[in-house]
Amino acid sequence: MFFTMATLISKEEIPTYKLVPAFIDKTQTWLRELGYAVRLGNSFKGKTAITFETTNGPRTVETTVWYVDERFMQLKGGTVIPLQSVIDMHF
Repeated sequence: MFFTMATLISKEEIPTYKLVPAFIDKTQTWLRELGYAVRLGNSFKGKTAITFETTNGPRTVETTVWYVDERFMQLKGGTVIPLQSVIDMHF
């Protein structure tokens, strides 16, 4: 595991960035863990810290995850993040 310095942004800022694949694609890992994040968000309104890669470097957002499929996660408000762009996640 490596430590990544990321800039904290609001979920409303995500569409202003171009998301790119992370150096290491951990999509399968995130699929397993996101089930918990979705339950946390939908049942308890709990937030998840998600760090993802952009052309401007890593960014972190703290928000509610509403839905996940094999390729994307959908956040509260309808914003989507490709799983292949996710660097790290904390509940």
